Amino acid sequence: MEDTQPHNIDITVDSAFIDGQSDEDSNRYVFAYTVTIHNAGLIPAKLVTRHWIITDSNGKKQEVKGEGVVGEQPYLRPGEAFQYTSGTMLETPVGTMHGSYQMVADDGTEFDAKINVFTLAAPRVLH
Repeated sequence: MEDTQPHNIDITVDSAFIDGQSDEDSNRYVFAYTVTIHNAGLIPAKLVTRHWIITDSNGKKQEVKGEGVVGEQPYLRPGEAFQYTSGTMLETPVGTMHGSYQMVADDGTEFDAKINVFTLAAPRVLH
């Protein structure tokens, strides 16, 4: 039997290159990413803030902090999920993103939901 944690947020991310908004000659590479946030824990929790670290293949880092996601602070009961799509721009055709969501559970516990590193890559760049 699996031991379920009281505070457990699963996060999955799918990324896509947006060719129509990108311009290789201007070093402008636009990506969309769709995030699914699932409360796999036992206690409802609200997403309060976000913290992203975006790194291009030149090693240039952008740090993004702010309230909520796409203007919302989703409240997730156990088993519920919230999905949104956002975007970012890089100066290189390949990069990575990772970060965390700062959550507050109904029992008052504040915790970080980790977002694992994922790759942003224009087609035909990575083999």
